[in-house]
Amino acid sequence: MAKKKAPDSNVAAENRKARFNYEIVDTLEAGLVLTGTEVKSLRGGKASIAESYATEEGGELWLINSNLPEYLQANRFNHNPKRRRKILVHRSQLAKLAGAVQKDGMTLVPLRIYFNDKGTAKLLLALAKGKNAPDKRQTIKERDWNRQKQRLLKQG
Repeated sequence: MAKKKAPDSNVAAENRKARFNYEIVDTLEAGLVLTGTEVKSLRGGKASIAESYATEEGGELWLINSNLPEYLQANRFNHNPKRRRKILVHRSQLAKLAGAVQKDGMTLVPLRIYFNDKGTAKLLLALAKGKNAPDKRQTIKERDWNRQKQRLLKQG
């Protein structure tokens, strides 16, 4: 019997700075409209979503500024690495997200692009508030204290 893959092995791209720069209020799993060469490139694991964000335009949700590098074996059939990609969500979810962005001044930040059990590319999208400098310092203090606590527990 074959062993199941670890969940993290399916991650194609991750935005590690998002949890430091933003306070995550809510998360949502969404689909992405991708071309064949984009999927192949994602499986290679070289994608970057560190500087990307999502926005609502014309009743649709779009992923802006994500970088999926060209798939080298595709030659002339390749995709544009920085193109806008459509995010697939239900209409009610889109209304909720757009309302929060407009009313509360929140941001839609992609946290992770991964492949689910069926092999479909999914996007973990977060509704987030930006942190200011004191909040970031507090996060750093908490992280350092937790590391020190783990070291002390390990020694004792």
